[in-house]
Amino acid sequence: MKLTLGYIHIRDVQFGPATEIKGGVLYVNAQELIEKIKEDERIAGVKVELARPGERVRILPVKDVIEPRVKVEGPGGVFPGMVAKVETVGSGRTHVLKRAAVVTCGKIVGFQEGIIDMSGPGAEYTPFSQTYNVVLVIDPVKGLPQHEHEAAVRMAGLKAAAFLGEAGREVEPDEVKEYECPPLPQALARYPDLPKVVYVYMLQSQGLLHDTWVYGVDAKKILPTLISPTEVMDGAIVSGNCVSACDKNTTYHHQNNPVIEDLYERHGKDLNFIGVVITNENVTLVDKERSSNYTARLVEFLGADGAIITEEGFGNPDTDLIMNCVKISRKGIKTVLITDEYAGRDGASQSLADAAPEADAVVTAGNANETITLPPMEKVIGYPETADVMAGGFAGSLQADGSITVEIQAITGSTNELGFSRLSARQY
Repeated sequence: MKLTLGYIHIRDVQFGPATEIKGGVLYVNAQELIEKIKEDERIAGVKVELARPGERVRILPVKDVIEPRVKVEGPGGVFPGMVAKVETVGSGRTHVLKRAAVVTCGKIVGFQEGIIDMSGPGAEYTPFSQTYNVVLVIDPVKGLPQHEHEAAVRMAGLKAAAFLGEAGREVEPDEVKEYECPPLPQALARYPDLPKVVYVYMLQSQGLLHDTWVYGVDAKKILPTLISPTEVMDGAIVSGNCVSACDKNTTYHHQNNPVIEDLYERHGKDLNFIGVVITNENVTLVDKERSSNYTARLVEFLGADGAIITEEGFGNPDTDLIMNCVKISRKGIKTVLITDEYAGRDGASQSLADAAPEADAVVTAGNANETITLPPMEKVIGYPETADVMAGGFAGSLQADGSITVEIQAITGSTNELGFSRLSARQY
């Protein structure tokens, strides 16, 4: 499989009479977009707002972030099984509206939603302060059950991203990159002197609004399976999560997974990247055992010398993370974990809910319990009062002057466990 991504660099977003791209500016016909979203009878109202880097704008509560794209050649379409029909993606040509994003917001779905500040100290913690955001403020019909509310907002974001992506269909990209995933026998034989590395991609799937979708299937229903990295890059996985904003993998994160991109960058140089194993995060012990057993068997079956494992979420999923680590390590395969920490506001508490001696190579994305005060903004998109009830906030988080004191847990993407964040480590 060979996937060509054509990046159209977006430098601004504005409202206009037609949805199109001119001179690097994404123009949005808001009324057409609203009509598209309101085709869903579960949605009572939707407002379209714009938020640009550097503006004194705050967005909350944020549910998902999605990158607009369009499939221009090859099989499948954007978000297969959700927006496009179910067909295998990961090959052909897809145009990407780089630095543009759809942000879904509105009446709170679940308490684990987040904040995006476009400027100020909060902007330093989220990558989405650097994107040109088309924000959908979505209100459900009265009495809509919570799971239907989540589904309506999820689909609205995906449809909006597909709608905006169409503007790039005939535009010549500013940058083109190719990614290849050969058949497994060829992949294994291509670089015989380099260590073979598998990426184990843990997907949040605990239910109760903690969901991820693979080709339109709820990931809690799958067994661990091998997937081409180009399928991930081409929209096969989307977020349905209302988990803590700091380490939620939004759909944008799945579309731009930096672990996959970095493994491709090093492929053929100091390692042989042979594939991605996706696995779920479970609630019951029997399900955790089943998935971790199967994940370890798959990694061994592929003949891997090393595995990188990324987690999504914290607490209960820490057990899945450690189970995967222990069982893969005991097969003689070196493992590296990427996670974040919940070590208390003073950093003195146990960072993870589970641990094992085999977890001896761990990359941290930061301590989500660190607190920050976000100053008032000139404009708030959404519902500021949700700061008091979202994860990372507390009664009294929202101050009378509009400032908010929260743990960075409440900031979208602040400690993302794919490493897709703005935090870094420094050596002194």
